[in-house]
Amino acid sequence: MSDALIEARSGVARLARGFLGPICLGGLLVVASGPAVAQQVTIAPGLITQCLYDKPVERYPECIGIAAEQCMKARGYATAVMGGCAHAEYEYWDQRLNVAYKAARAKAKRMDTANEELVRGSLVTALRDMQRAWIAYRDATCDFERLQWGGGTGGGPATASCLMRETAEQFFDLDAFASY
Repeated sequence: MSDALIEARSGVARLARGFLGPICLGGLLVVASGPAVAQQVTIAPGLITQCLYDKPVERYPECIGIAAEQCMKARGYATAVMGGCAHAEYEYWDQRLNVAYKAARAKAKRMDTANEELVRGSLVTALRDMQRAWIAYRDATCDFERLQWGGGTGGGPATASCLMRETAEQFFDLDAFASY
C-alpha cells in the first residue's frame, strides 16, 4: 500500500509510516505491521466493548489499551507487534470517533436550527474548527512522543500508543456531546 493511500485512509501517514493498515476479519481488526514484518496483528474489540459496559463513564479511560495489551500478551512484546497491536486498537477508536463526530455534527445542526435567533455563530462550524485543531494537536503530540525515541525502534510503538490514547479520549468527548 502506498504512503499516499495510507495518508488518504488515516490522515496520519507521517506519523505511522510502518503500518500497512487495518483489515476486518470475523469481527477482529487485523493490521499488517511494517514492510519488513509479514505478520498479522489482531485485536478483539469485544474486550473494549465489555470494558466500557462494565465501567462508569468517569472510568472509561481505563479501557484504552486493553485490547492492545491482550494482543501483545498473546503475540509477544517485539517492537513490531507492540506497534501493530497499538495501531490496530487506534484504528478501532478512530472508527468510533468518526461515528461520534457524525452524530455530534447532526446534533450541532439541530441545535443551530433551534437557536438560530438566539446565538451568534454556528455550533457546526465551531465543531469542525475544534476537530481540525484537535487533529493538529494529536499529530504534534504524537510526533513529540515519537521524537523522544531519537529515531530508535521504540518510536513506532510510542506513536501508535499515542494515536490510540488521543483518539479514544477525543471519542469520549464527542460521544458525550452527541449523547446528551
